[in-house]
Amino acid sequence: MRPARGRGIRLGGLVVVIVLAGAVLTGCLPASLVTRALTRHVAQEIAAAPFYRVPSPLPAGAPGELIRSEPIPTVGPSMKAWRILYHSRDLNGADIAVSGTVVAPTTPAPAGGRPIVAWGHPTTGAAPRCAPSVGLAPLDLIEGLGGLIADGYVVAATDYPGMGAPGPSSYLLGVSEGDSMLDAARAARQIPDADAGTRLLIWGHSQGGQAALFAGQLAASYAPELQLKAVAVAAPAAELGTLLNDDIGDVSGVTIGSYAFAAFQAAYATRYPGLSLGSILTPAGAAATPGMAELCLFGQNAALHRIATSLIGGYLLHDPSTAEPWATLLRENSAGASPIGAPVLVAQGLKDGLVKPSATTDYVTSLCAAGQTVDYRQYPDATHGTIAYDAGSAVRAWFSAALDGGAMTLTCSGTP
Repeated sequence: MRPARGRGIRLGGLVVVIVLAGAVLTGCLPASLVTRALTRHVAQEIAAAPFYRVPSPLPAGAPGELIRSEPIPTVGPSMKAWRILYHSRDLNGADIAVSGTVVAPTTPAPAGGRPIVAWGHPTTGAAPRCAPSVGLAPLDLIEGLGGLIADGYVVAATDYPGMGAPGPSSYLLGVSEGDSMLDAARAARQIPDADAGTRLLIWGHSQGGQAALFAGQLAASYAPELQLKAVAVAAPAAELGTLLNDDIGDVSGVTIGSYAFAAFQAAYATRYPGLSLGSILTPAGAAATPGMAELCLFGQNAALHRIATSLIGGYLLHDPSTAEPWATLLRENSAGASPIGAPVLVAQGLKDGLVKPSATTDYVTSLCAAGQTVDYRQYPDATHGTIAYDAGSAVRAWFSAALDGGAMTLTCSGTP
């Protein structure tokens, strides 16, 4: 897998983390290439650990209410940043603590405050230590950050529940991820120096694309004080049954499956008493999954690859897209069950081996059939690791047009 055009991978300085993540997940990149970056990550992780300690018991707080924040000292030019811990809600509506980052320009804010971009990151793992904000240059994990800051936006980047701040995993749990994105935007508004207003833009890639779509679906009811203007996604994990079936024959599919099945089993055990990994996975798969779910794409990728490789062709006991209750759970956590109250830009690389172009096209077709305003952009040379960079200028133009109130009248554009 190639890095983004014109962006060499520099370890120890700016790390093109998402390109590395895509390559690690698909097995295209030797783990040795990230050794120096991982050394830096461990040092930052140790230094940041006290910030993520959640008060016990957790004091009550409204969704998006800040628990604490602290400045991040190592930032790029013309920006300032904070690590945040804030209140959100789990699938059952219970109060939980979620971590993330907020980044803002250093230039003066306009009257009414800066528009907020809520960012949803692609897969880095599912365990607390895999959170983007914990270390490994956390701002480098926000794809297109420099351009967004140059455009005058505040960027609110959640880690998702169960990452950074300890708690049950929310991997591919659409409502939990979507709530955490909206609550990160709310939390950004409580940092005075961020000067965040109420206009909201949503942007996500891969797993973050699924989270972004759910945030778009939930915004009007869950965070009505925020004015949703546009949603943009790159290679979104929109239809989970299709995603798992497309990828289960290789390392990436087994890895994604281990994160997802562990999260779903824990999240839905009360709703489905006796729900077990053994009801969907082979004995070997069920035995390996809890351990795999604790491993990150960085730092533990060699162990992930070793376990996943041994399970290829022998991981699933049944097809999760048809076996109940897993099929119902996958459908509930697939995007598209309710409308998005803003125009949507969907970007897809035609050389994406993880989120297949056919899956994204099918999802866009369903949006169009439902009357959603959609602009579908396909990039012939983009891979899963590069699509968010390749689509960056289109996303910025889409956001600008949405805020200006123009160029958003197409009902459905770009579909085959």
